[in-house]
Amino acid sequence: MTGPSLLKRREIIDALRIGTVPRRGLELFAVGLERFEKAVDEELETVATGKGKFKAVRGEYGTGKTFFARWLEHRALERGFATAVVQISELDTPLYRMETVYRRAMEALQTKEWADGAFRSLVDRWFFQLEEEVLGQGQLDPNNVEAVEKEVGDVLEKRLRHVSATQPQFSAALRACHGARVRGDNAVAEGLIAWLMGQPNVGAGVLRVANLKGDLDNDSAAGFFRGQLEVLKQTGRKGLLLVLDEVETIQRVRADNREKSLNALRQLIDDLAAERYPGLYVLITGTPLFFDGPQGIKRAPALAERLQTPFAADPKFDSARAPQIRLLPFDLEKLVTVGARVREIYPSDAKDRILSKVGDPVLRALATKVAGVLGGKVGVAPRIYLRRLVALLDQVDEHPEFEPEVHGALGVDPSEMNDQERAAAGIARSADEIQIDLGQDTKSTSE
Repeated sequence: MTGPSLLKRREIIDALRIGTVPRRGLELFAVGLERFEKAVDEELETVATGKGKFKAVRGEYGTGKTFFARWLEHRALERGFATAVVQISELDTPLYRMETVYRRAMEALQTKEWADGAFRSLVDRWFFQLEEEVLGQGQLDPNNVEAVEKEVGDVLEKRLRHVSATQPQFSAALRACHGARVRGDNAVAEGLIAWLMGQPNVGAGVLRVANLKGDLDNDSAAGFFRGQLEVLKQTGRKGLLLVLDEVETIQRVRADNREKSLNALRQLIDDLAAERYPGLYVLITGTPLFFDGPQGIKRAPALAERLQTPFAADPKFDSARAPQIRLLPFDLEKLVTVGARVREIYPSDAKDRILSKVGDPVLRALATKVAGVLGGKVGVAPRIYLRRLVALLDQVDEHPEFEPEVHGALGVDPSEMNDQERAAAGIARSADEIQIDLGQDTKSTSE
């Protein structure tokens, strides 16, 4: 079995170097998620048969909710799903506006083949497949544009008949889009693609081609989601994993919008259970306060009932199959293990020097120091720890004479911390740089 490519390893390290979660490759250094593997794989298999699935992940900051979502995204992509991660926010993507959620999902849509522009690529592939099917029958002249357009359009509508029963505009727009492509009218085709993605303000002239009216609204968005699921199925996808990240932002919005958001979430769960979205797996992430606090799901008793989960007294006995699962904060051992895996995938021609100078004692010393700066809260430490580790690996890789114990004084400046990290560090007192001296603790650890 071959390891990750050099390009993939560089992409991972580049993301960690600037303190962000890599878009791909999380499976290479995921720690503590093994207990969820069997359950989520079974759930993905069920969704692939045309069912719907809803799952909630809870955890405080630092427990790795975003990491879990990206990890699940990787597993879904490897199994032939399309995926989309949508950040919920009151201003940009309010949960109660399904048309906005749909638009963000189509903008973020990706597959194993296409990390960007997946919506257009999937539509193009589907059109090509339909044309191949029609022309493969040998009854049409491929140069007869009008005949090809009509026959492909008829087949397209047959394939989307279940969607058209409730949302005829979806298939009408796709048929007109294909016709525009065949005729070489790229401006109209691209305009209709934008409209199908939920983009607002598409020109009236473009919409007239398909006899469409206005922008996508909240009611029609549900039908468009079903239409997209059908297109995914027609192009060989197993389904769609939709991640709704940071749903706890619902708690901070106006009361009426909060109620609408909670009701939208409850309706989505019911629709998935009723198989109105065949092939859709929805994952939401949120803090414990969202699930247990007075401004969260408890304001919607029906929603709270659907997500109610009796957690075990000992977290190790939690069920990974429950509708709501909890993530626990990192401990020092997990942090060191993650560091070792990052060290392993670090791209370098000086592997022996890396292993010699950045051994496990150095990993542990750095983890202890970063956690100490953050008030001993190891769960808050992973982002800065990995960023500092990559910086240390860079120095050892580039400078043969660099010795972590001698030259490895690293500073954590308050300006590079996010709000949670600043709160953990107790920084309200000074903007002075907080120094980490690797030398002393590294030596004492190795003694």
